[in-house]
Amino acid sequence: MTHQTVSQGEAQVWLLPVFTAKAGHEAALHEALVGLQSASRKDAGCLEYTVFSDDQRPGTFVLFEGWARHEDLKAHNEEDHVKEFVKGVQPLLAAPFSVTPITPLTGP
Repeated sequence: MTHQTVSQGEAQVWLLPVFTAKAGHEAALHEALVGLQSASRKDAGCLEYTVFSDDQRPGTFVLFEGWARHEDLKAHNEEDHVKEFVKGVQPLLAAPFSVTPITPLTGP
């Protein structure tokens, strides 16, 4: 995939959210993330939405998500499935989840 350098509203957006489960809540967090992945892949402008299990840190999950435009990400964040996930997942987490914006490197 290539990164488009166009106006602010039309540039692709890529994110790496990381979720760490409280001890004993790993399976519940896994299930919640799989449900979020399934629903979010149907959202307008979704380029990528895949959850990974961190092989070196049990109970830690990394989400790789890409959106065609910033407006698509904003609309996704307003979807009921996202709001319900964010609210419902709080008791399962050892710490608040982090979200790191990332940018694909471009070169010759």
